Amino acid sequence: MSHPNLPVESSGNTDLCGAPLDVACPPSALLGASPDSDSSGSLRVLMIIAIAVVAFGGLLAIIGIITALLSRNKDKDEPADATETPGGGGGIAAAKMQSTADKSIKIVQADSEQHGVVAPVPSKRGGRRDGLVFLQEGRERFELEDLLRASAEVLGSGNFGSSYKATLVDGKPMVVKRFKEMNGAGRADFNEHMRRLGRLVHPNLLPVVAYLYKNYKKDEKLFVTEHMVNGGLAQILHGGATSSLPRLDWPARLKIIKGVARGLAYLYEELPMLTVPHGHLKSSNVLLNAELEPILSDYALVPVVTPSHASQVMVAYKAPECAAAGRASRKSDVWTLGILVLELLTGRFPTNYLQKGREGTTGLAGWVHSVVREEWTGEVFDKDMRDTRSAEGEMVKLLKVGLGCCDTDIAARWDIKEALAGIEEVRERDPADDSSTASSYLSDGAGAGAASDHPHSLST
Repeated sequence: MSHPNLPVESSGNTDLCGAPLDVACPPSALLGASPDSDSSGSLRVLMIIAIAVVAFGGLLAIIGIITALLSRNKDKDEPADATETPGGGGGIAAAKMQSTADKSIKIVQADSEQHGVVAPVPSKRGGRRDGLVFLQEGRERFELEDLLRASAEVLGSGNFGSSYKATLVDGKPMVVKRFKEMNGAGRADFNEHMRRLGRLVHPNLLPVVAYLYKNYKKDEKLFVTEHMVNGGLAQILHGGATSSLPRLDWPARLKIIKGVARGLAYLYEELPMLTVPHGHLKSSNVLLNAELEPILSDYALVPVVTPSHASQVMVAYKAPECAAAGRASRKSDVWTLGILVLELLTGRFPTNYLQKGREGTTGLAGWVHSVVREEWTGEVFDKDMRDTRSAEGEMVKLLKVGLGCCDTDIAARWDIKEALAGIEEVRERDPADDSSTASSYLSDGAGAGAASDHPHSLST
């Protein structure tokens, strides 16, 4: 309460107003501080924070967009995969397969590769080269262009395709085989199967050095292998006597069939997932090296060949069960081994191999019967084997193995283990105490009638 008689000290207090002073107060002073002043200040702070957050988020978004654009431009600037596109047809000799580069052969060592792993040769243009895919460890490498430009010699052609001998500029001969009707598997499955073949190592198997999948015709592939100096067994057996071809006596033929049986048994062991591990065993697919060691080629191709083509031309599909049931069995390759045994011993060419489909199947069985229909005398054996008087007993043993492999009854037909064991037991010469084995066996009436009664002969 104010007292009008009390003195009021107002000196220096310029902001004082109201009674008892004669200074009137402004309206704001009379009302005092507003209760909303604190909340409005907080609102301003929140607005400032929100604006800062939005600005920071926008900055991050701009940075992200710039980063994405830079990454896309970088991808465009990287070199694309280099590819090679050979000519569309005619093979190496005819087309020279569109080579334009003028460079010498490029040899690359691959000691660091794991065995059987696909490792494409890098291109000079950078990136991954979708050309030749090499399968073997430690093999010298060459560019696809070197094969395309190489001097070429046609080796032959057949139901599967054509083969060429290509001599590289360093003088090394290679064989390029152009397979047709080979679209039985997609790219991933095909490459996986080729890797599987790359892991096979046996002295009687011809390794696939490299292959070409991409940039060739859809149903064709190129395989690259080593060149065997003596060519195919069929040429030596049936090509006529020439000075350039070796003569095959009995020891040489026994050596060949033993190597063939070992190689086939290895395929059975390593490729148990295949009904027919070889599929196309015949004399033209048995190559001979300089020492006349047999080298099996064109094996394990059933998974990648067009099924209809395989059933028409592959030798395993000419076994009797294919005519009866329409499909091969685990003993179909053994049948073809038996055919090869008889072909080596008699020197006769199974012409029914040239027939397609079931006609070839039934005809080939007839060919086997014709071998044993005649009297079992020394006349059944090929005279080009020359002096075989000391080995006729062993030759008869091998003949029995061949007939056991060619039995039309699958249950009675020998399996691969029996066939290999029987072949391994055959020797170059008759034992000293068994020199009369052949003559006694042949004189006991082992003619056409005896053949059907023999436990390892064909049933009629």
